[in-house]
Amino acid sequence: MVDVMYFAWVRERIGEPREQVETSASTVADLVEELRAREPRYAEAFKDLSALRVALDQELSDFDAPLKGVREVAFFPPMTGG
Repeated sequence: MVDVMYFAWVRERIGEPREQVETSASTVADLVEELRAREPRYAEAFKDLSALRVALDQELSDFDAPLKGVREVAFFPPMTGG
């Protein structure tokens, strides 16, 4: 079980700020594929991974990162400066 958090437009498309997900995924990319397969709102939110960033236990990471031992996965758009 992993806590999955969604921020900004990702949260808007999915309609949830966070959820607990039972997963057998070994990497972030595998988790994304599981989420995409759930229903269209997830497929829409995760259709372009280049427009997303991911953090594992509050550390920026990559989509090929392993999930073993991870408690929290957060998805969000890239930060912009100003």
